[in-house]
Amino acid sequence: MTIPATGLSLPVVSPPSPRAVPRLRRPRATLLAALGLGVCAEVLFDGPALGLSFPLFALLLLGALLALGGREGWQRARPNAWLLVPWLFFSGMVFVRASPLLTALNVLASGLLLLLLVHFWAAGRVERLGLGDYVSTVLGGAWQAMFLPPAVVRSEVERIPLRGQLPKLLPVARGALLALPVLLLFTALLSSADEVFSVAVERGFSFVWNVFSVDTLARGVFAAGSAFGVLGLLAHALRRRREREAGVLEAAPAVGRLGFVESLTLLGAVDVLFLAFVSLQLAFMWGGARLPLGLTYSEYARRGFFELLVVSVLTLGLSLALERWTRLNGAGQVTTFRAACSAMVGLVLVLLASAVNRMALYEAAYGYTHLRVYTHVFMLALAGVLVWRVVTLWWRPERFAMGAFVGALLGLVALNVLNPDAFIARDTLTRSFEGESWDASYLVRSLSADAAPELAAYVDAAPQGAFSSEIRGVFCRYSAESRGGWAALHLARLHASLLTPPGACPEPVFGE
Repeated sequence: MTIPATGLSLPVVSPPSPRAVPRLRRPRATLLAALGLGVCAEVLFDGPALGLSFPLFALLLLGALLALGGREGWQRARPNAWLLVPWLFFSGMVFVRASPLLTALNVLASGLLLLLLVHFWAAGRVERLGLGDYVSTVLGGAWQAMFLPPAVVRSEVERIPLRGQLPKLLPVARGALLALPVLLLFTALLSSADEVFSVAVERGFSFVWNVFSVDTLARGVFAAGSAFGVLGLLAHALRRRREREAGVLEAAPAVGRLGFVESLTLLGAVDVLFLAFVSLQLAFMWGGARLPLGLTYSEYARRGFFELLVVSVLTLGLSLALERWTRLNGAGQVTTFRAACSAMVGLVLVLLASAVNRMALYEAAYGYTHLRVYTHVFMLALAGVLVWRVVTLWWRPERFAMGAFVGALLGLVALNVLNPDAFIARDTLTRSFEGESWDASYLVRSLSADAAPELAAYVDAAPQGAFSSEIRGVFCRYSAESRGGWAALHLARLHASLLTPPGACPEPVFGE
């Protein structure tokens, strides 16, 4: 059941029944495509790091969806085709950005977008989801994909007339069992009689041993597991479903359990508290207040930043919960409630600005790190979501979930465009040239190959010194990471290997 405004839902997820599986138009072609993609996954992801393999596999999976669905399938998927843009973007950024944290976020976003795309490929509209529906849809899609492969295979096996063929196959199996010990005996005797035949037999047994080795079996298990997952995704995307089965339900009327006076009292108390806090913050920012004795600016920033961030997130949840559970009667109560919520969110935006100011004080003293950069982008995305919350309070509340989802995607897009490691390296090296305090160990040990262009420019501009030598050594690590075959080819690591200063590494840096 979908809840309006907040979009919270209570999904009922159950394994698909076998009767729903034959609705696939081309079940056997789907099976073959899943097996082929499983083998491709084993080949592409057989390496220590992700690179070109990730977007290439995404393109292969998209090609399978388009080919198996046909023109009719694309017509049904077209309303949600916009999900392809962020999905392919984040998949491609796995090949472009080398930062481990950013790569993990890109992979996570690609997976979530893929599950949404698969769920709404055949029916439904993603923009109709509520806030809680995004979680239930992703979990429900993964649950369905886990149970569909056995049902698809079972439906195809039942179509094969095994009962008529089984009596013919049993004698062959008995004959093979009888022949096995005889063949082993004669092979041993003939190998002793002829050295050439013995070498050929050894090569044959060596080949069989390699085929059934632990490494080969592990590869086979990975390929089979990948094929199983791909088959579930394809079957879930391509089987014919009605709008109701796709999770697009009729909105049920909200049943308020909290009175208007109670909610307004709660909102008023929170607004007064926030107003008092904001007044002190503005007085401090304008010079009307001073820090307590013994408290430095860096300690002041570090002490309160995360608490303000938590307050901002909790306030957003509070406004959604109150809108869901408050019983409002008449246009006057609705307007008053919305005004109180808007005031609370507006004050939270001031709190968020205070948090940004605190972080700026801390960064001015110590520079940037991954945590500070990622938190900055998160705060900006959260501010956008809060503004959108105020807008949707007065205009189409059901659109809040879609805006929050897009805001999260835009935040991750901003991180990829910013390139955090290069940004941190550029700021840190600028601080070193200007004589400010900077963390040399963090620069050397914590940044990925995304920072290579900035480090290479520093090596060219800085005089020969001890730290310049340390940075030269970092390129050896980048160069070692660039090896691993064509499937692990990565744009940032390739660029870093090409920027390696002469003599920094005693061995070839790429293409070995």
